Amino acid sequence: MPYYLYLIKPFMQLEKLSEFGSFSEASTAAKALRAQQPPGVTDKVKVMFADNERLAEDLLCQVRTPGPRGDD
Repeated sequence: MPYYLYLIKPFMQLEKLSEFGSFSEASTAAKALRAQQPPGVTDKVKVMFADNERLAEDLLCQVRTPGPRGDD
C-alpha cells in the first residue's frame, strides 16, 4: 500500500501532493514541506497510509476521538 502526502486547507479541502512507496520517503517529504511553511499558516501537511487515494481522503476526513490521558 502506498503512502499519500496531502495538504489540508481550511474547511477540509484536500490537495494530494504526492505518493510514496515507503514511509521514510513520505515522512522526509512531509517534514521538508512543513519546514517551508511560513509562520501562521493554518494548512496542515499529513501522510496517510491507505489502499488507494479515495480511502486515504476518506480517512483524512474522519473525526478522531482522543485516546485516554495518563493513568485513568
